[in-house]
Amino acid sequence: MSEKNRDGKRTARERMAVEREKQKSADKRRRTLVVGGSVVCVLGLAAVIGVVAANAGKDKGTSSKAGPVVAPSGAQGKDALAIPVGKDGAKATLTVWEDFRCPACKGFEQQYRPTLHKLEDAGKLRVEYHLVRLIDGNLGGTGSLRAANAAACAQDAGKFRDYHDTLYENQPEETDDAYADNARLIQLAGKVPGLDTPKFRACVNDGTHDSWVNKSQQAFAGSGFTGTPSVIFNGKNIYQDQTLTPQKLKQMVEQADQG
Repeated sequence: MSEKNRDGKRTARERMAVEREKQKSADKRRRTLVVGGSVVCVLGLAAVIGVVAANAGKDKGTSSKAGPVVAPSGAQGKDALAIPVGKDGAKATLTVWEDFRCPACKGFEQQYRPTLHKLEDAGKLRVEYHLVRLIDGNLGGTGSLRAANAAACAQDAGKFRDYHDTLYENQPEETDDAYADNARLIQLAGKVPGLDTPKFRACVNDGTHDSWVNKSQQAFAGSGFTGTPSVIFNGKNIYQDQTLTPQKLKQMVEQADQG
């Protein structure tokens, strides 16, 4: 073999080695992005606890001072922190802790909402929603608080489920605190028939349920949960189960219903 051919093969091997290293680096970056994206709603929990404690009397959006804890109509459970959806007589109950700014919460809703609604409407499942403001503490702003207050106002009007779904369908980017704008929240209420009323607008603008949302956040911080969404069925956080699917959840609920 000539010296020229040997040099050519050596150069080719070197190029291939360089390309392999580039590919490894690219794969590593992709894995990092995937992992980072999956935990975006769990970072900064300690900061949230501090923010809620420090701002309990001042971070009120349009309100200048903390008001009394006013639970929305029909709220249930300890300290009336749960908004129920579905029939009271359902044998299966799902507890969901959510933040309207949390992209992972939107992902859960998009994947499981059709199944949840069918089970709720069939009287087999009741979902208890706990609204928190985790992302406000992670990234700053008040969008989680303002959206949760507006959703509680929708509960007062008997329109929680439809408005809850509308907020997720129109969720801004996590870093965009668009839900801090009450006008935007009122505009979205226009997508729910019969919700955009003077009473609803006053509830949103006055921050009627702000202190209730803060109390819910404090309950979340002391619960031991590490992020949103936390989805509890029979005392177990089933959202952490990597094998969970809408079909599997449906089977779990139907087994409980047959009881």
